[in-house]
Amino acid sequence: MSAEVRALEPTVMWNHFADLNAVPRPSKKEERVIAFAKKFGEDLGFPTYVDEVGNVIIKKPASSGMEDRKTIVLQSHLDMVHQKNNATNFDFNTEGIRMYVDGDWVRADGTTLGADNGIGVASIMALLSSNDISHPPIEALFTIDEETGMTGAMGLKGGLLDGEILLNLDTEDDDELTIGCAGGIDVTATGHYIEQHADDTRSWYKLTLNGLTGGHSGMDIHRGRANANKGINRVLAEINDNVDLQIAKIDGGSLRNAIPRESFAVIGVHNDEALHVHVKELQALLQDEYRSTDPNLALHMEKTEMPNKALTNEFAKNFIRAIAVCPVGIWRMSPEIEGLVQTSNNLARVLVEDGHYSAQCLTRSSVDSEKMDEANTIKALFELIGGKVEFGGSYPGWTPRPDAEIVGVMSNLYKDLFSEDAHVMACHAGLECGILGTNYPEMEMISFGPNIRGAHSPDECVQISSVQKYWTLLLETLQRIPKA
Repeated sequence: MSAEVRALEPTVMWNHFADLNAVPRPSKKEERVIAFAKKFGEDLGFPTYVDEVGNVIIKKPASSGMEDRKTIVLQSHLDMVHQKNNATNFDFNTEGIRMYVDGDWVRADGTTLGADNGIGVASIMALLSSNDISHPPIEALFTIDEETGMTGAMGLKGGLLDGEILLNLDTEDDDELTIGCAGGIDVTATGHYIEQHADDTRSWYKLTLNGLTGGHSGMDIHRGRANANKGINRVLAEINDNVDLQIAKIDGGSLRNAIPRESFAVIGVHNDEALHVHVKELQALLQDEYRSTDPNLALHMEKTEMPNKALTNEFAKNFIRAIAVCPVGIWRMSPEIEGLVQTSNNLARVLVEDGHYSAQCLTRSSVDSEKMDEANTIKALFELIGGKVEFGGSYPGWTPRPDAEIVGVMSNLYKDLFSEDAHVMACHAGLECGILGTNYPEMEMISFGPNIRGAHSPDECVQISSVQKYWTLLLETLQRIPKA
């Protein structure tokens, strides 16, 4: 499948992307891709260093005539989100991504593509390996674990980099120059509940909500897409109000940074006909509400074996109420930057079985105090049902510096190249720039990239013509880096 991708222009970049995508690289399991990047730098004969957390740094001297320019840091992350459709037979731990060309887009066969942030990594590899691209001194920084904690950026110590300007290649719209982003915090609620025996006089069903669009829990949070965990909870609440219901299990979502696309519950009822009627009515209602954002939404049920244990009615009601009031989506829009989500929450993962429950959220905000306010709100609601709530993985936002020299350079260049103004903006995603800036506070930073759609979902794709536009902007930016 990758042969047609390798033939795309610019071929040097697409070939590096294909090489990278042949290497399994899930977050938290980056050993193989770290070794891949390290060998790449060493084979080129450049100083190559792997720091104590696994970030890879490769330094390339300036090309002839560019020695007097400021040193730039080119930065992208090595890991990728691993998501696949239920029907897709694929092992992320052993297989390379199966890519194909679909018109002006590159897609993967039933899985995430890894364009986030593989296109950035491949671009840097192309610049490092090139003998005919003019450039200032380069420090390539390949960070790890961006998608599930940003621990690579957090672990990068000061003093390893000399660059004065950092180009982060992790933006997903080719007309944007990003100069600020949100911070985030993981909120995890856990607890125990007393089980009761499952009722053998009931009919038992697996109730599934799937076909949702999903997407990036930061960049897509404003699009109003359905959250599978909230959706299945709403269905259970509605059914429980009208049908004598016993719940044995709830299981939905996966990664914190992905809007959950699927969730299911194992339930037992005495009145099969009433359940069928309510499920049919609720499917029609949800399909109507989300017809624009989630056109493939489906709610269906199938007979299943009776479980051994189930939730008590009291706990089931309390848990359903807690999930019902757990905030999802936009908490507050920015009052200062038009159209920017300031604070949000994604209820990413819910699991209730075997006497234990957990609910995992990712709360984002460009205002740290507001981030903690929403996180504490979530903590309070789960504590009301006896849960234990822990915070982890907190990282800072990136404060915009619109007057930075590189912002002016790239804004003017974009207009010169494409005869229109770039959108200089902040985003609601969690870029690594804010974290990196804690140890490199004087470094100017900017982020840009090609059009990537459906990131963090199996619908992920990258636009070929946009990659060519982005590549042109990157190469021309290198020529305009100011003198030291």
